[in-house]
Amino acid sequence: MSGMGGGSWALDREAAMRSLEVLRGARHVLMPTHQNVDADGLATPIALSMALEGFGVSSTVVVSDGQLPKNLRFLPGIDRVLCYGEATLPDHDILCLADCADRRRLGQFFADDPGRLAGGVPIINIDHHVTNDRYGVVNIVEPAAAATAEVVAALLAEWGVPMSQGLAQCLLAGIYGDTLGLRTSSATSRTIRTAADLVDAGANPEPVVDALFRVKPKSTVCLWERALREVRWTGRVIWTELTRATLEECRAVPSEAEGFVNFIAGTEGSLVAAMLYETDFGWRVSLRSLPEDVDVAAIAAEFGGGGHPRAAGCEIRGGEDQRDAFLNRVSESAASSHRSED
Repeated sequence: MSGMGGGSWALDREAAMRSLEVLRGARHVLMPTHQNVDADGLATPIALSMALEGFGVSSTVVVSDGQLPKNLRFLPGIDRVLCYGEATLPDHDILCLADCADRRRLGQFFADDPGRLAGGVPIINIDHHVTNDRYGVVNIVEPAAAATAEVVAALLAEWGVPMSQGLAQCLLAGIYGDTLGLRTSSATSRTIRTAADLVDAGANPEPVVDALFRVKPKSTVCLWERALREVRWTGRVIWTELTRATLEECRAVPSEAEGFVNFIAGTEGSLVAAMLYETDFGWRVSLRSLPEDVDVAAIAAEFGGGGHPRAAGCEIRGGEDQRDAFLNRVSESAASSHRSED
């Protein structure tokens, strides 16, 4: 694919071939996704599973929190995806984690048995998050890439995998999901060339755009309506929260609200947007920023989280006092790093 040569990062070819060596030696590869999985987090392991099939390697993609987002059911190969908790996990001797900076983000797959990720089973780690802690026996982590799908497009080219229509469709979905349709600052000329190569290989952007940005189930509209009602400000932070009761009332899953934080991030006067999801222990938080001098990954790292400078996440343990203290800290940190007033 012609677009693989340019851009601001270069695939570690030695790591790429080492990963293939390890994966080809597996009896069965398990690919758990990060919790509240998005397009990149699901489409990319599906693409890897398809590619491994060509090498005669069996694999299973597992949605780690058991909740398959409605808007991702269009993906080719979705029938090879197992929702955690619905059936017994297949016996496996290799784990392959794609788009997962932190093993603790593997939802119930991790919570039910943290020992699964303790190193007894070798892990291939493929990612693009700057906060990835390189936990694998092989690590292919490219923070300058716009999506893990962009990394995997280069990886499959290095492996010599023919780019089928299904592979291309999955990888385009991953790139479009993480770049909001090539609209974020992370989308470089290399990203755009890679997307063009995937279209040349048979990917169709229209169903991707429809599923990710146009068509919405009624449950999603219900969630967004509730989230808008709850919008509040803490300094220059605009935020809202989503309770489990609201999810039940709307018959929705948390991933349906993920786009909402991008929507409010463009609000005039805000430096950071935050979406808080109620959990058993407190809240899971998605953070977004538009100003280049406000690094939400650095802010999230203070609370044990991580991600990208413009998009990150973390968890808050406790009650409303801890929530409010967190929001005040985010506001203070954002204001102190922002160099100019709007």
